[in-house]
Amino acid sequence: MLESGGKKSAVVPLYGHALAPETFDPTPEIKALWGKVYEQMREEFGEAIFRSWLKPMSLQAAYHGTLEVSVPTRFMKDWIQNHYVARILELCAAENADIKRLEIVVVHGSVDSQGGTAVASPVKANVNELAEKLDLSSPLDPRFTFETFVVGKSNALAHAAASRVVECNVPFNPLFIYGGVGLGKTHLMHAIAWELKEKRPEKTVMYLSAEKFMYQFVRAIRAQDTMTFKEIFRSVDVLMIDDIQFIAGKDSTQEEFFHTFNALVDQNKQIIISADRPPSELQGIDERLRSRMSWGLVADIHTSTYDLRLGILKARCGHLSASVPESVLEFLALKITTNIRELEGALNRIVAHAEVTKSDITLESTLEVLQDLLRSSDRRVTIDEIQRQVAEHYNIRLADMHSARRARNVARPRQVAMYLAKQLTPRSLPEIGRKFGGRDHTTVMHAVKKIEELIAEDPSFLQDVETLRRGLTG
Repeated sequence: MLESGGKKSAVVPLYGHALAPETFDPTPEIKALWGKVYEQMREEFGEAIFRSWLKPMSLQAAYHGTLEVSVPTRFMKDWIQNHYVARILELCAAENADIKRLEIVVVHGSVDSQGGTAVASPVKANVNELAEKLDLSSPLDPRFTFETFVVGKSNALAHAAASRVVECNVPFNPLFIYGGVGLGKTHLMHAIAWELKEKRPEKTVMYLSAEKFMYQFVRAIRAQDTMTFKEIFRSVDVLMIDDIQFIAGKDSTQEEFFHTFNALVDQNKQIIISADRPPSELQGIDERLRSRMSWGLVADIHTSTYDLRLGILKARCGHLSASVPESVLEFLALKITTNIRELEGALNRIVAHAEVTKSDITLESTLEVLQDLLRSSDRRVTIDEIQRQVAEHYNIRLADMHSARRARNVARPRQVAMYLAKQLTPRSLPEIGRKFGGRDHTTVMHAVKKIEELIAEDPSFLQDVETLRRGLTG
């Protein structure tokens, strides 16, 4: 038995929980044993894990082959039980074979084995208020709502999924939205957050960029206050992380996000993530995290179509209360194809110029005002844009540009994209090959030769490729 000398304490339930018919205070021998195990945990698990999870553990009682240890939060108790308790029990049993069980209880404001006060959980009282006080959430742009989001073929799936998240409780988890720069990912993320705050005010919604998540986590580590950070993020109802690709190569941040992800999914809480590419193509992200992010619905936002760009410009004119000739809007929609923010910025410039100079908006004035932007647009054609345009033209997935699939309906468009990359960009053959799933430069050479042969033999195919070229170069 653990009790020595037969000294018994009063038979009372500890902390509102009747632990055993008889409860005994730890003897000096047991306290010494726990002190030794405490230092063994620090050495075996490492300083980071020890400080985050094990340091707040405090010996409370010993009875009938059981050690009772307290921690300050329910979340910490669950985490230790799931990850560390078996090994800690082994360490204890190695010191005293009578120890058969380790009981972990929650005592808010308990002290650790070094006499320091453990952090009591402040989270459940008001997560939103605490997150705001700690500057965890990012501000939402009032312009980015569902009402101002123009829906088209290229973003219809992502929009529908975002709307469903607002209407239903965790319809798919996570919702992963991806697309190129300036195509509307952040707009859609903000729209979800605004709509949730309006229609489901009882929900705790936290939105922030992956970069800010990383910054706040590092700051919490330096302040030795990771438990508050962890509990805040694990207590929200909806966690929204924008531009997850920014944690690539940041191992400790990925580890923390991985555990946050699992904790929220286990509680049936909603996670919404955005990135510039699908989970499978996120380089520098741990495989298990990429796998988790693929669990739910992955919705992409393609490069905008001409009709969508024109619709966005017309909607923007309505917000600006500006009268812009149809020919000017059509010109902008045709010329600026890669970035919706650039497109809207161009419209803002010509409207502002007309207001300042008190002149009419014409195609000639547009060319003059936007000459720097149009020159830049003329010379900037990227392999990513070529891949998106070709994939959309041939109605295949963007991922097929990088995949190993060799079916003709996939291989031929991929060859066309390689050919156009060689013609329209300064990239070398090896560089082009790497952008197409790490292919060898000889594969690119073969593709270029094959497309040149088909162009020479088939006028309709030539027309097809020229249509793509014009769309890319304006």
